[in-house]
Amino acid sequence: MDILLIAAFVAYFILVLGIGAYFYRRSTKMDEYFLAGRSLNPYVVAMSAQASDMSGWLLMGLPGSILAAGVGEIWIGIGLAIGTYFAWLVIAKRLRIYSEKANNSITLSEYISNRFGEQKGIIRLVCGIIILVFFTVYVASAFVAGGKVLGAIFPDFDYTVLMIAGAIIVVIYTFLGGFKAVCWTDFFQGLLMLVAVVIVPLAVMGELGGAEAAWDAVENIAAATSDFNLDLISCGWIAIAGGLAWGLGYMGMPHILVRYMSIRDAKEIKISRRVATTWVVIALACACLIGLLGRAWVESNGMISEAGFDKEMIFIYLVNDLWAVGVPVLAGVLFAALMAAVMSTADSQLLVASSAVSNDIYKRFKGEDYPEEKLVWVSRIVVIVIAIIAAVIALDPKSSIMDLVSFAWAGFGASFGPVVLLSLFWKKVNGKGALAGLIVGFASVILWNVFLGYGSIISGHLLDTPVTGLYELLPAFIISAIVIIVVSLLTGGPSKEVEDTFDAFAAEMKETSAPKSRRYIFGIGLLAVILFFGGILASGLGAEGWTFESTLDQLGLIGGTTSVLYFIGFFVAGFFVAVFSALASKNATSCLARTAGILAAIAGICLMGVGFIDAGYADPHDILVKATGILGLISAVLLLADGIKQKHIFSAGAMFIVLLAMFAQVYGGIIPVSDNGAIIFALMTCVLIQAIRQLALPAVKE
Repeated sequence: MDILLIAAFVAYFILVLGIGAYFYRRSTKMDEYFLAGRSLNPYVVAMSAQASDMSGWLLMGLPGSILAAGVGEIWIGIGLAIGTYFAWLVIAKRLRIYSEKANNSITLSEYISNRFGEQKGIIRLVCGIIILVFFTVYVASAFVAGGKVLGAIFPDFDYTVLMIAGAIIVVIYTFLGGFKAVCWTDFFQGLLMLVAVVIVPLAVMGELGGAEAAWDAVENIAAATSDFNLDLISCGWIAIAGGLAWGLGYMGMPHILVRYMSIRDAKEIKISRRVATTWVVIALACACLIGLLGRAWVESNGMISEAGFDKEMIFIYLVNDLWAVGVPVLAGVLFAALMAAVMSTADSQLLVASSAVSNDIYKRFKGEDYPEEKLVWVSRIVVIVIAIIAAVIALDPKSSIMDLVSFAWAGFGASFGPVVLLSLFWKKVNGKGALAGLIVGFASVILWNVFLGYGSIISGHLLDTPVTGLYELLPAFIISAIVIIVVSLLTGGPSKEVEDTFDAFAAEMKETSAPKSRRYIFGIGLLAVILFFGGILASGLGAEGWTFESTLDQLGLIGGTTSVLYFIGFFVAGFFVAVFSALASKNATSCLARTAGILAAIAGICLMGVGFIDAGYADPHDILVKATGILGLISAVLLLADGIKQKHIFSAGAMFIVLLAMFAQVYGGIIPVSDNGAIIFALMTCVLIQAIRQLALPAVKE
């Protein structure tokens, strides 16, 4: 291996350890070691949350699964992108405020216990056990990934030795610096990961002869191979539901939720949300491209059939082939980025797991007055113990990173997610309901995985019974939520003190929240219109100019080389239509406008469905197209009536002209667009009119 590659890689580790050493003497108290004293800026919080979220799974597990099966696995990425945004939107600010109201809770376990006024410590004990079980598995997945990365750089060394070496490095700087060191390290690691995940697919495109040639190669493989396809729907609705369900995991990830709690000001959450969402969308999209283009690359090099080929090593194979000899420094940096993905998650998980033992179990045993300095040292010792157990699990180099991560992700999402969500939105949930939900969610994940799901954890050892194939997070999350609600209702609700704390939290949320400005709403609406018409028009651009190759009813994500443009024109635009309409409805001053906004938001969701279900799936596609058209038409008529009633001459006149043109198209047929298509075009034009109208309405105070 080239000395420059090794030098670049080692330099990264020196930087990481230096950060840990810097914060060593600045982390002597519990809130500093586990929560950085709630003092982190929004950019560090955003990057740390996403870097700790996307482990080696981002560059190894996800691309590997897409390489093997095709775009059906992309539903996981879509679910995670949606989940990321909504977790920042609905959970982050509320948890930041409530965790401080709930006796300044510094861990997720402590928050749940304090939120429900639980004094016996049973909730914290159960939380600690859940965290230990699933984080040990999660950390093991990171150690497996780390061992594989180091094995590519130092091929002469045994996997076990390298895996343990990587684990030791993670333990050292987690041991030294605590939460602040981890977050600042994650900030730089997140930037490095983003650079790596963008560079690699672009380089592979060039290696395959350009974007068009690369995609042609992928399509040819899909046409010739039954187990690899480019059809998002053919994977089945169970796989789609399971993939989207990954987004629910964000509601209960302790190492991510604690980031929300650490920001210095709850008002800065919106900055973190924008940064985090942008990062995760780019990272996931590029990781999916690595999987798809990587399949074409390994096929062209004859690697797919070689003995010992590991699909989860695709990132490593690509970096080795493209740069290890020609540009060794770049290869070293990219390998460092992969280790950054591994370490940024492992360190966070070790820290949270150690807090579960020291703060939630050991402190309860020793008493609340136990010295914080000693607790910090207990936590550091626990970091070492958990790392040792995880390393034992990771001894098998054939362990699947994807399987380990999916099991741990489901475990946290189903155990903590419903409890956290209901604790922030429902005043009447109580401690007994929360405890029941924790236990049921924990048990449901394990039982479903073993008996009704994929059996991924014990596959090849004891039992493998893929009865349903449904990812265990979805059913376990639903079951846990139902149990929490039922038990809370049957056991009389929370105490008055708990309800008073909730009221204080709700009051602060109301004081610190402001409606969106009219300009912001206008921008969302304008973006939706541009994406819709831009995507549709661009998809019709042929060699001889613009033509519609099919009616609107036949357009969808699946179909020809214009599929991406169709996706943008329908699915993405539909999402922004829904957001725009919901915001406009919330700020509307009349019942007609509010009703129209709600209907238009539902129409936007239906339009998203049109974006990935083509006419080949006649029944669901036809239902979604008609629903979009009907809801859009009713919404437009209501807005016309509201414009006349409110004497908004411009908007009412423009709406009338659009509706008149729509009916002329339906009955006259001027351009090759179906009746439903004409109605949807009218809906989007009405969205533009309503977006412009937002600028003429009185300003909303930020």
